[in-house]
Amino acid sequence: MKRSSIREAIVVEGRDDVTVVEQAVDTLILATHGFGITAETWGLIEKAYNERGIIILTDPDFSGEEIRRRLTERFPRAKQAYLPRQKAIKGDDIGVENATPMDVLEAIESAHATKESAGEKIEMEELVRLGLTGIEGASEIREAVSDRLGIGRCNSKAMLRKLNGFGIGIVELEEAVEWVKQQRSQK
Repeated sequence: MKRSSIREAIVVEGRDDVTVVEQAVDTLILATHGFGITAETWGLIEKAYNERGIIILTDPDFSGEEIRRRLTERFPRAKQAYLPRQKAIKGDDIGVENATPMDVLEAIESAHATKESAGEKIEMEELVRLGLTGIEGASEIREAVSDRLGIGRCNSKAMLRKLNGFGIGIVELEEAVEWVKQQRSQK
């Protein structure tokens, strides 16, 4: 597999994550080494953030989301890459290190820049209308749509926050829902 070159630095949790990301992209990769992020590591991440931008790619589990939350609080304009949970599982272990380089590359390429919505704010009523909440099976559809949009697994309230935070408009959301429904009907 030919590695893609990207401008932003990738921030991951550990050295095994670095190994798989190195197989996917040619860029600076920084590891937090879990929750205990040292002052030196914070400084490196801040330097990368200010000079070239960063993409946060953490494990699709509770710890990964907590690390992502801490990083995003400090670096609010960081791009967010999400790896679908099913692509990060090996046995009982969940983590970026279990994904294929192609899956990692796909997650990085679909990372959305965190930006203000251009006046088009999605409301909860739209999620209800599209079957993403309030009906039986909504969580499975919401998970597939979240994967399609590259925003990570979330409940309906978090989905609304992410859609509006990433500036994803109603047209893009409707297209993702339609794509997921077509995929499900072909099974």
